[in-house]
Amino acid sequence: MKNFYITTAIDYANGSPHLGHAYEKILADVIARVKRLRGVKTRFVTGLDEHGQKVQQGAEAEEIEPQLRCDRIADEFKEILTKLEISNDDYIRTTEDRHKRVVSVLLQNLFDAGIFIRPSMRGFTRLVQNNFFRKRTRSTESGLKYSEKYRRSQKKIISSN
Repeated sequence: MKNFYITTAIDYANGSPHLGHAYEKILADVIARVKRLRGVKTRFVTGLDEHGQKVQQGAEAEEIEPQLRCDRIADEFKEILTKLEISNDDYIRTTEDRHKRVVSVLLQNLFDAGIFIRPSMRGFTRLVQNNFFRKRTRSTESGLKYSEKYRRSQKKIISSN
């Protein structure tokens, strides 16, 4: 019988856990438990992404080091897993040395095999794109709300077929 691996998206260390995090963990847990009950060797992993500008900005706002903030948030996420009795086999944090080593080796292997290349890219990244906005507050430079722009684009797609 083949092994079964399941993981959740790694949570982002920019805030405390909420219902959406719990929902995802519970769904993955149900799948892992069913596989185990059927005798399938199962590995269930979850974790925390501790990199990015928002992590840094949150730490600056609290006037603490980013790692201290991540440690606190990681403890909050682990506590939720315990309270929900989630059966994950591992919890991986992207600042852990074991994670850094694996990623370094993986990326180097891909690069050496010619699968992963370092493209020359130019452009802009907007930090606010990671934010959640309600439909009534989301607008573009043209003044259209995203929902209006989306509906217009869908009409074009539908009418072109």
